[in-house]
Amino acid sequence: MYTFQSRIRYSEVGPDGRLTLESMLDYFQDVSTFHSEDLGLGVEYLKEKNMVWVMSSWQIVVERYPALCERVIIGTAPYEFKGFIGYRNFWMETEAGERLAYANSIWSLMNTVKMAPAKPPEEMLEGYQLAERLPMEYAPRKIAVPENGREQETLKVRPHHLDTNGHVNNGQHVRIAMDYIPGDFQIRQMRAEYKKQAVLQDRIVPVMAVNAENTLYTVSLNGEDGRPYSIVEFSGMNLHAGERN
Repeated sequence: MYTFQSRIRYSEVGPDGRLTLESMLDYFQDVSTFHSEDLGLGVEYLKEKNMVWVMSSWQIVVERYPALCERVIIGTAPYEFKGFIGYRNFWMETEAGERLAYANSIWSLMNTVKMAPAKPPEEMLEGYQLAERLPMEYAPRKIAVPENGREQETLKVRPHHLDTNGHVNNGQHVRIAMDYIPGDFQIRQMRAEYKKQAVLQDRIVPVMAVNAENTLYTVSLNGEDGRPYSIVEFSGMNLHAGERN
């Protein structure tokens, strides 16, 4: 288990003064990065070994969005390795122990020279101490894409979308998808399934679908060939009045 403390910054909140989902996802990505770096298993280690961890899926459940200046603790723990697949939980809580959000993630370790899956070396398995997985309702990795989706305006991958691997960052996929859901939609769960890497100058064709109750939005970020780079699903409710919880 690995944790760090923080305080919700003005740059991380939305118009309602509460942490945005995008910023929460950034916290979760940061805590796993800090964990790996402190173990000596971070970016430079992976580069030397010609390896990279590729995100396969996210599931984030939000109980409450913390407010501006609220102090929080962000934590993470890997709970299983299976071949080249790694499983990792995340959570955010208050200093008093209130669980604000929790998440599950699935990662694939890839050899960047062979462009093939790679089993974690012994020092990696020894470094990442496994914990019990969080008690939560684990959703399937795959996300069904509704047939009633509406194609949106094509966008081009820009430099600000990329991470240190030269691919569109996992969080950027979610940010792009969020542009196609209403501003008054309160997200209680986000799921993302990553299919293939998007790189600089690639063109992304978003296709958005919503269910009849307006409680589930699915955004497929497709390539020009119609194959998805990622599929992002948001479940929650529309807020017509009042403050977010």
